[in-house]
Amino acid sequence: MSQAVIGENSQVIFHFSIKLEDGSAADSTKVHNKPAKLTMGDGSLTANFEKCLLGLNAGESKTFELEPEDAFGQPNPDNIYYVDRSKFGPETPAKVGAIIAFTQPDGTELPGLVREVQGESVTIDFNHPLAGQRLTFEVDIIEVQG
Repeated sequence: MSQAVIGENSQVIFHFSIKLEDGSAADSTKVHNKPAKLTMGDGSLTANFEKCLLGLNAGESKTFELEPEDAFGQPNPDNIYYVDRSKFGPETPAKVGAIIAFTQPDGTELPGLVREVQGESVTIDFNHPLAGQRLTFEVDIIEVQG
C-alpha cells in the first residue's frame, strides 16, 4: 500500500514546535500530546506554510523558517487599545505582561496582553504574541488522508 503524501486537499494530523530566533521554544503540541489537525487549503495556515508541508509523508519530519508574514503576520497598530484602568478589578489587575481575556460583543473571548500602564490608561495589545517574529517550525507528520 502506498503511503499518502500531503497534497492540496489532504487532511493532516501533525505535531509542531515553534521556536523563536534565539532558539527558545514558543509553543509545541507535544507538551500536552495533542497533535494539530488541519485540512490543506482551508485557510487556517498561510500559503507558504502549506507549501512547506506539501509532499511530506506520514512519519516524516521537517524544519523550516517562516518570515512574520508567513507565520502570524506583522503587528497591526489597529489591534492596540487603550482601556480605562477602572475596568480592571482585583481578579484581573492591570499588570504589564498579564494576558487577559476580553469578551467581544459577539460573546467570544479575545486574549489581550497588557503592554503598558500609565496613570488611568492601560495599553492592551490584541496582536498575536508571535506577530512580527521570524519563527522556526518543526513538524512531525503523524497521519495523512487524501
